[in-house]
Amino acid sequence: MERDYLFKIGDNIVYPMQGAGTVTAIEEKDLFGEKQNYYIINLLNNMQIMIPSEKISAIGIRFVTDSNTLETVLSNLRSVDLYTNESFTYKERYTINMTKIKSGDLIQSSEVIHDLMILEKGKALNSSEKQMLNSAKKLLLSEISLAKGLTEEEADTLLCSSVYN
Repeated sequence: MERDYLFKIGDNIVYPMQGAGTVTAIEEKDLFGEKQNYYIINLLNNMQIMIPSEKISAIGIRFVTDSNTLETVLSNLRSVDLYTNESFTYKERYTINMTKIKSGDLIQSSEVIHDLMILEKGKALNSSEKQMLNSAKKLLLSEISLAKGLTEEEADTLLCSSVYN
């Protein structure tokens, strides 16, 4: 029986909170006596994951952004203004930023990275925000790498030049 899948083998995708990767297979597995189809995804951080096909939309997996859209997002990062109000307490800012990252939305995630990089330039971030910045950057760098065919180092240079002009 032919099934209609959201993604095909070879598609580049983004898994929120995990990063970018490629669908390498779609396999039928027998789990607890029930047959299910699974996407096999190789993430750029050398991790392989299996996701049931019926859960793929609920998880928020999406296609890697095209190069033109990515350029627009990167050009928006050149703003010196913060996207999050500076008057928020650390806890409020952390909650807002975590919600944005978990959304898996490229624009929202890039806003978090922008704000934390700008804040870090002015003063040292606390350990939680520093960890958040590093994690969010890795996620965005993996998408930039796949979308533009760059190494992680080249993607990092592109991101930093976008934020710091």
